[in-house]
Amino acid sequence: MRIRIVDAFTDRPFHGNPAGVLVLDGPFPADDWLQQVAAEVNLSETAFVRPLPPGGDADWALRWFTPAGEVDMCGHATLATAHVLNENGLAKGLIRFEARCGVLTAEAGADGTVTMDFPTSSLTPVDPVPEVARALGAGIVSLHDTAAHIGDLLVELADERTVRELAPDHAALRAYARRGVIVTAPAEDPSRGYDFVSRGFFPVHGIDEDPVTGSAHTALAPFWSARLSRTEMTGLQGGARRGLVRVTLAGERTLLTGRAVTVIDGELLTAP
Repeated sequence: MRIRIVDAFTDRPFHGNPAGVLVLDGPFPADDWLQQVAAEVNLSETAFVRPLPPGGDADWALRWFTPAGEVDMCGHATLATAHVLNENGLAKGLIRFEARCGVLTAEAGADGTVTMDFPTSSLTPVDPVPEVARALGAGIVSLHDTAAHIGDLLVELADERTVRELAPDHAALRAYARRGVIVTAPAEDPSRGYDFVSRGFFPVHGIDEDPVTGSAHTALAPFWSARLSRTEMTGLQGGARRGLVRVTLAGERTLLTGRAVTVIDGELLTAP
């Protein structure tokens, strides 16, 4: 079967967040095989997608695996999957995905972007945790827990420079998040084309840093909307690799918009 590597939330190869994408003809193979493929691809996420019978609530079933396990929600691999389906004529218009977190949609625009419709995450303030500050090596402005399907600890830092220069103790962070730790701060200069910055660390899933985490923006959107008094914003995420996520907060739903580019199109030689 064909396997693609797609850089998501960017329009340039070797930027944004890479994801593996496998389009299956029939039912999902055994979980251990899916996990072995994801470990072999060794990117933050590998997406497996298969067509569903017509007439249901969704058109495709979608699952995401890190090198260490399956996750409930992933934005950049969903964007990568929608890009592959559109690029290869396998889907047109609105694509409905059945996933562990519910039905998600993605739609390609005339300008080449893809807009995804995800559930907005809740935000619960958390008392300061000195150990998290020590693990990050930076002072914390505020701390929030996110919804169960996200499972991130959202950490507000003082400024963009602090976020960029962060060098956390990844092993120490493992104890303080169900999925990961997202750090964020306002943009130093919004005229550069983004309103806030973030970085994401996921040592629990064997990912020290995820370049651009679409699902985390379902929490970043309400967080920054409350502070900037806007419902449409653009986030810049990443350290060495970076990407842009345009967010639109629509109550219980958050729209995530970005671009993608296929960088590798090959063949997986080991069958299930």
